[in-house]
Amino acid sequence: MEATEAIQNSQLIVFRLGGEEYGLSIEQIKEVVPTPHITPVPLAPDYVLGVANIRGNVMAIINLEKKLDLKHNNHKPDAHPPYCLVIDSKDLHIALTSFEVPNTLSVYESQIDRSPSVAEEENMNKNYITGVARLEDRMVILIDIFKIV
Repeated sequence: MEATEAIQNSQLIVFRLGGEEYGLSIEQIKEVVPTPHITPVPLAPDYVLGVANIRGNVMAIINLEKKLDLKHNNHKPDAHPPYCLVIDSKDLHIALTSFEVPNTLSVYESQIDRSPSVAEEENMNKNYITGVARLEDRMVILIDIFKIV
């Protein structure tokens, strides 16, 4: 392995949505916590489960499976996800639900296919898929959470 390839190593947080693996850059995730009590918000979109107090911060709780219109696999559509991935940046204070404990994955830039515009959502007019990490026996779809919400 060349020294430049080692420098271009990316750390991802990988979780399942609709039976497939998705990854976020580790810089986009502050922490993973057990899902707290969620208070519903009237008239919110169906993918916003409500708001919750996470370590003293009130955050919107987002179900990405609903937001991205993915089929639910291995769980009931109205089941309570046990984990939340906390996104806490200057501009965004939300938590994403997850039915499994997310894991960390290191990939080299050479393993990521950054094909142009794999998918665009007409309403957002932004490409939220940043690439696909190709590993020996799996593929992880890389997304940019700031373009989704």
